[in-house]
Amino acid sequence: MDAFDRFWQWANKPLESQLTIPAELHRAVMELAPEDRRDRAAVNQAAAGVPDPER
Repeated sequence: MDAFDRFWQWANKPLESQLTIPAELHRAVMELAPEDRRDRAAVNQAAAGVPDPER
């Protein structure tokens, strides 16, 4: 699962879900313009420098 999928899975989660993403990933995506947040390449590029805690 890439950063784009992780972010949008989190963003579209049900309110009762306890799914989280790293704050650094959230920050990187939210710094993008709203229309760029729907662009897989832009999100993955913005998140490229974010450490992946799952690794």
